Amino acid sequence: MRFNLRFHPSLCVHATLCVAILFGCTPNNPYRADEKYKNIFYTTFDEPPKHLDPARSYSSNEYDVIGQVLEPPLEYHYLKRPYTLTPLSSEGMPEVVYLDGSGKRLAHDASPERVWRAVYTIRIKKGIMFQNHPAFAKDASGTALYGNLTEKDLTGIEEIRDFKYTGSRELIADDFIYQIRRLADPRLECPILPVLEKYMLGFKEYGEALRKNIEAKRRDAGGRWTVDGTGREIMPDYKKYNIAGVEKVDAYTFRVILKRKYPQFIYWLAMPFFSAVPEEAALFYSQRVLEEKNITIDRFPVGTGPFSLDSYRPEKEIALVRNENFHREAYPEEGEPGDKENGLLLDRGKTLPFLERIVFTLEKEAIPRWNKFLQGYYDLSGITSDSFDQAITLSGGGMATLTDFMKEKGITLITSVRPATYYMGFNMLDDVVGGYAEEKKKLRQAISIALDYEEYIEIFNNGRGIAAMGPLPPGIFGHLGGREGINPYVYDWDQGRKKPVRKSIEAAKRLLSEAGYPGGRDRFGKPLVITFDNPWTGADSVQMINWYMKKLKLLGIQLENRTTDYNRFQEKMLKGNFQFFAWGWNADYPDPENFFFLLVGANGKVKYRGENAANYENHEFDRLFRLMENMDNGPERLGIIKNMTRTLGEDSPWVWGFHPVSFTLAHQWIHNLKANSMANNTMKYVKTSPENRAAKRDEWNRPVVWPIAAFAALALIASLPALAAAKRRLGQKGR
Repeated sequence: MRFNLRFHPSLCVHATLCVAILFGCTPNNPYRADEKYKNIFYTTFDEPPKHLDPARSYSSNEYDVIGQVLEPPLEYHYLKRPYTLTPLSSEGMPEVVYLDGSGKRLAHDASPERVWRAVYTIRIKKGIMFQNHPAFAKDASGTALYGNLTEKDLTGIEEIRDFKYTGSRELIADDFIYQIRRLADPRLECPILPVLEKYMLGFKEYGEALRKNIEAKRRDAGGRWTVDGTGREIMPDYKKYNIAGVEKVDAYTFRVILKRKYPQFIYWLAMPFFSAVPEEAALFYSQRVLEEKNITIDRFPVGTGPFSLDSYRPEKEIALVRNENFHREAYPEEGEPGDKENGLLLDRGKTLPFLERIVFTLEKEAIPRWNKFLQGYYDLSGITSDSFDQAITLSGGGMATLTDFMKEKGITLITSVRPATYYMGFNMLDDVVGGYAEEKKKLRQAISIALDYEEYIEIFNNGRGIAAMGPLPPGIFGHLGGREGINPYVYDWDQGRKKPVRKSIEAAKRLLSEAGYPGGRDRFGKPLVITFDNPWTGADSVQMINWYMKKLKLLGIQLENRTTDYNRFQEKMLKGNFQFFAWGWNADYPDPENFFFLLVGANGKVKYRGENAANYENHEFDRLFRLMENMDNGPERLGIIKNMTRTLGEDSPWVWGFHPVSFTLAHQWIHNLKANSMANNTMKYVKTSPENRAAKRDEWNRPVVWPIAAFAALALIASLPALAAAKRRLGQKGR
């Protein structure tokens, strides 16, 4: 007798299910398999950058990207402290010459009133090449290959990397001069325009000439915004006019001439505003068919930095790739004491950059971001209040150390006091919270007292911050500690404990009553309602907003929340459509002028599109600022700073908030990491150990098999009756 066992569908289903469950379960790795052993850095962003054009960009989340792509003449030394400027694309440090009214050279420490001109001569390194880009692609005759694109030409092209042909050329002085001209272009609305007009010789006149030029062109074009027949955007003739304060010396040398002494200008030469932009790129991006596809310089900048922008998908991912044309640059040979012991000099002299690729992934929520960091899918992480106890333990003396859980994972903690101020601001143009009458000052002072930032820091930052007494953070000249440094309108000095103590809520209520709002109500008995604009869109922000509401409710004030995304928030600030707002400032450079300028009248955001978001304007403060801004650090400058800080305390255009202390967690496979709050281009120094990362990811994300195996066993048991029935049927047929 032959036993004929035939294929049975029900047995197949059960068997397939068991095999799939047992052997088909793999870790939920979000990255491609071919990336596993590559030197890639994985990080996150929670809000897409608004501008990547160096003429317009001025936010930290934007600098995280363009700092790796673009190169200004100078940079901050990665390891040395205090922060030290060094050459980047320039051959050496700029030569600075001060001249008097007769053209005679003055000493470097000449007083500002004697200086009639300040001349900066910048020499560019030879042999630096731009990143490969379609703007440089040419045909056999030397004509731009993509200079007259049509919709048909762009079929299948969504990003810069989709263009088939690219080219490059050497960096020259003209590229820096071209970018300086762009900063004056009225179409771009450069955020530092007021500063440049104030200091750079002929800059304001040049900008006005460009404005008239483009208006005339648009009139001639019948009001159109594009050149008829080409679809190219109407652009001003940059080269038709000269900037008196910008001179080309030779192919690799140019000069910038200031109208007065301004020692801080040297710091501006380390910022993306002064990075080189090639004219070819601006002309390439001026084509309307590219703009309609969102292929613009505001999304795909081109520079000479260690990385180029490979992919820009703000709804998902931003990726940078190593610039194959990057000029020779080596890891620093020296740092500060302790760097060698901390392993920060192991790669000294080695060629930069180490990374092949940088991937920024959109993560709007804190909890998924934290969990993916613990899984090893992100290389760095901050610490939210929700995750603080899991990551940090505090010793009896208040010293922060990692928990055993973090140590077992080989995670390291990097801390630093950031040169930054997070503040709440009042719209000084508003009829309710603005103005300079005594009652208006008292209203703002009362709110400043009620918003207890010592409590805020403990609740929401786990103690990671220092309550601010004014705009200047620790480490910036003019920041004072102790009794001398307190804000007397918000704090009293406790002589016994030798520390400042916030004034009582009763004192705040008295001020509010004197401001015309006893119990938080006006003379008609109506409650005082203040709108609060902020860009806090994360789920963990709800508690913070409720805290602000609760604190002002103690005074009887109703806070009406108006949260929007950051881009919409910026638009509101430009239009002045707000009363009370939350913002912050990270130092562009380590000087008090960089914080005080945020409150200068000529920098008002609504009137002048400057960085004075509160639209504060006090003539005495402005006068003191003009005295202070160009001075070298010393007793005289410090005395002026004290008076400026006292004036701000009385007017209270800001609730001074706090200076953050940064806690960063790094996985064991990340090397050469050191906090540097001034530099924007630090990713070229970072290195990963991909093999270590891959091993740890596999170890930390192994599937838990036993529940699955148990389920499979149950499924198999459930199939036994069907198996027995099948055997009986087959046996009967085989007789």
